[in-house]
Amino acid sequence: MKVETYSGYKLDEYPVRFWIFDGEPLEVLEIEDRWYGPGFTYFKVFADNARHYILTRNNEYGTWQGREVQT
Repeated sequence: MKVETYSGYKLDEYPVRFWIFDGEPLEVLEIEDRWYGPGFTYFKVFADNARHYILTRNNEYGTWQGREVQT
């Protein structure tokens, strides 16, 4: 999974665009929630395809995973 992020106060502060399965890029329209776990940062986002996703960043390796979620 590829994620483009905004880096302001800190590196990879939040996602702005992402690609799933090498498809078209999805724009993040809204970050609905953000929470932290041991070694991970989680974002619940609303994308421009009118779907919700959980994007997970592994803080140690800088890698991302994502999945669509039902609301």
